[in-house]
Amino acid sequence: MRYEAFAGSFYTFDKKELGQFIDKALQEANVDKGIAEHALSFVAPHAGYIYSGHVAAYTYKAIEIMVGARKIDTFIIIGPNHTGFGTPISISAEDWHMPFGIVKNDLQLSKLIAEKSEYINLDESAHVNEHSIEVQLPFLQKVVENPKCVFICMGDQSIDASRELAEAILEASKELGREVAVIASSDFNHYESAEVAKRKDMPAIEALLKLDYLEFNKRLEQSGDTACGFGPITVATIFAKEKGAKSGHLLKYANSGDANNDYSSVVAYASIIFA
Repeated sequence: MRYEAFAGSFYTFDKKELGQFIDKALQEANVDKGIAEHALSFVAPHAGYIYSGHVAAYTYKAIEIMVGARKIDTFIIIGPNHTGFGTPISISAEDWHMPFGIVKNDLQLSKLIAEKSEYINLDESAHVNEHSIEVQLPFLQKVVENPKCVFICMGDQSIDASRELAEAILEASKELGREVAVIASSDFNHYESAEVAKRKDMPAIEALLKLDYLEFNKRLEQSGDTACGFGPITVATIFAKEKGAKSGHLLKYANSGDANNDYSSVVAYASIIFA
């Protein structure tokens, strides 16, 4: 069992308070039902809820609409590795204990994805002190009853690694007959002014809206954009494209300055779906 490591820092320990925060954020998120029903993969931020929760709510409102339209067996949550521990691509084999209860691991799918590539491993060390996946779970639990998940931490976020992981997910889910959705956990540009962040982020996001993951990575590199989960986003884009998505949709873009009124040095956040 992997126990919550960031309750009390990134989000509140208090179950009632946590529920009220998420419910309010979801209520305020306005998402087009016609688009969300057909969503195949998603991007959500992973900062402290006070900063990014209102943006994450758009993604999870879309997920709530999607699961109302069709059955999803397993959510594959992919986050970047901020700690440096673990293998290049690390999949957890444990269930995850959270304030709202235990999130079950689809262990059969987790193992099969790992078996599809020598580069992908079952490994817990990457997950112990990593927040990028954990902070997605309270929102997911609020919109999906008893979700099953695969938890993947990417240390190597290269295009080659992203392609390999996307292919492993596609092959393994097809082999097991699983209907899956991918959630990529990522913030966007870090610690520059809101104006600079938007100037760097928007061209990269525009490439995503065209499902052009190569151009997305190219534009990040050219501008020096510090989006931390570009690998997970690349996987989500490839997955959606292979499953027949026609385009990406930016649901919400904001930054930490909206919470603390300091726009001189922000972290930027985006909610994106691929459908």
